[in-house]
Amino acid sequence: MSDFPFKILISDPLPGIAREILEESGQVEVIDCPESIDGCLASIDGWIIRSGSKITEEVLARAPKLKCICRAGAGVDNIDCDAAAARGVTVMNTPAANSNAAAEHAIALMFAIARQIPFSHAVMAEGGWDRNKFVGIELAGKCLLVLGLGKVGKGVARKGVALGMKVLGVDPFIDTDSVRQDGVELVSFAKGLPRADFISLHTPLNDETRGLVGDEFLRQCKAGVRIINVSRGPVIDEEALFSALESGKVGGAALDVFESEPPAENSPLRGHPAIVCTPHLGASTVEAQLNVGIASANQVLEYLRKGVVENRVNEPRSV
Repeated sequence: MSDFPFKILISDPLPGIAREILEESGQVEVIDCPESIDGCLASIDGWIIRSGSKITEEVLARAPKLKCICRAGAGVDNIDCDAAAARGVTVMNTPAANSNAAAEHAIALMFAIARQIPFSHAVMAEGGWDRNKFVGIELAGKCLLVLGLGKVGKGVARKGVALGMKVLGVDPFIDTDSVRQDGVELVSFAKGLPRADFISLHTPLNDETRGLVGDEFLRQCKAGVRIINVSRGPVIDEEALFSALESGKVGGAALDVFESEPPAENSPLRGHPAIVCTPHLGASTVEAQLNVGIASANQVLEYLRKGVVENRVNEPRSV
């Protein structure tokens, strides 16, 4: 697809094994991201990114030789996939590589708000011992609604079933038979929201899901519902969530992602007594980092050498 060596830009931190895979092929020159990428865009054939890089139409215009982009992870909302398709650039991701890490983090956050672990720890750290203040609830027997049954969502659903929860799922692209074997009941929003004790969000970010968890969504929920988000921050209308927490309509929230990252230092979400916050740690495990590094390096290499596409997320047009 190009004369050797291929030039591949890595513009976000990846484990060293990604570079090793590329260089050991003998067909790649790896370009580590300098302070400014402007000087290397004109020559690159492939580009591996994580969530820290943003690829816009304007950026793509400065990379005329670019053939493929691989998002080391699942979410591709930081890539203008349509603009890439218009330029004949294939966009891929690695959705399976960190799915278990994200699913486990969602479950960890669910336990954290159910048993008030961060808040009770904070009291202990300051010398306190107020046991009566931190009476939690058990997950077993509670109803968990999973919104989005992709790889992460399915992982959360299976773990919820294993914990003895009644698990409901909402996903317009999934058929009933594909989740019934996992013990998940497929439902509509209208039927799922009033039943849920916990709601775990696993939707992609697009025009339909932006601000999904807003006033109307929350109005349909059971009083005291707890919400977990390890997907994309803008899926939640943070102002609406804050109001629902203040009124008691929402009993607690656990957020790993935010409308703006990082959220402002004075954001009311930070330090709220009913919110557990983590700094976008869903894929931050040793295993997941290794997995996304290996997967992204292999996918870009296979595409450039053989034209093999794995986990395509756009449809490039001929240019």
